[in-house]
Amino acid sequence: MNKNMKAKIAIMSLTLLLVVTVVPGCAQPSPKLPIFHAGSLTIPWAQVSQEFNQLYPDVKILAEGAGSATTIRKVTELGRECGVVGSADYKLIPKLMFPDYTDWYIIFASNQMVLCYTDKSQFQDEVNVNNWYEILQRNGVKYGRADPDQDPCGYRTLMLWQLAEAHYQVPELYHNLVSAEGDTVRAKSVDLIALLESGDLDYAFEYLSVAVQHGLKYVALPDEINLSSDEFKDFYATAKVEISGKEPGQTITLSGAPISYAVTIPRNFPEQELAIVWVDFLLCDRGMTIMEANGQPPIKPVITNDESKLPERLKKYVK
Repeated sequence: MNKNMKAKIAIMSLTLLLVVTVVPGCAQPSPKLPIFHAGSLTIPWAQVSQEFNQLYPDVKILAEGAGSATTIRKVTELGRECGVVGSADYKLIPKLMFPDYTDWYIIFASNQMVLCYTDKSQFQDEVNVNNWYEILQRNGVKYGRADPDQDPCGYRTLMLWQLAEAHYQVPELYHNLVSAEGDTVRAKSVDLIALLESGDLDYAFEYLSVAVQHGLKYVALPDEINLSSDEFKDFYATAKVEISGKEPGQTITLSGAPISYAVTIPRNFPEQELAIVWVDFLLCDRGMTIMEANGQPPIKPVITNDESKLPERLKKYVK
């Protein structure tokens, strides 16, 4: 069976599901579906929702992008109603949402870290995979990273620097990058793009998908440090960063690992079936094609923490 036929079957199944769900005498699904997601999912998930709305035009999707930790805390700390949560790091879901808000997640896509720049960047004609860390430390060079307490891209940048110190065998590299005058921090990684394009930053640490989606130039970093490869997962794990925990004053220690995006549905969302239909569309062939086209390779079959806890209609993607 080719991909087009599989996509048609998936769409027919979703259409049938909605028809079955919305029947006279039964509770009607809400026309609104709030979706909170990582900033790096903004473009692909907007495209997924756009195609979803071609099937279900009456559903009003209310999407909000932010750093993944901030995204989750909108649900767990601010008590906001949300149908779908998308995190750039699957580990944040169990650490911040289990057991009160959900007890499952699905890992559906991967990514990697890159160093972005533009034609305006200082030394852009020199920078490469072997000298990027030296160029960042030159006088007057400004580089950006996300806030590790709000955005996984932020703590992954710090992990990358720790791994680079060992990989390139440059003592004190991590300390020098963190304490440099040009080190600039913003709430989430996508906030750095405007600064990069305006010339206020020379370089920014981003996901490959963000670079692809925004047409940015980038240095492709070695697999040993870019957090993309299972082959180097043991080495990645030697990098550790502390971030804010569930309660004020608490911290969580995170270890480096291959980048894995995850999705879940908060259990207190009143229209569970509507949220499941959207996640079903995300995970079908059409949704995963959109992810791949945006530089975020899909993980097939998907990975879950506990198949028995998944909504029944989503279990087919695990096998």
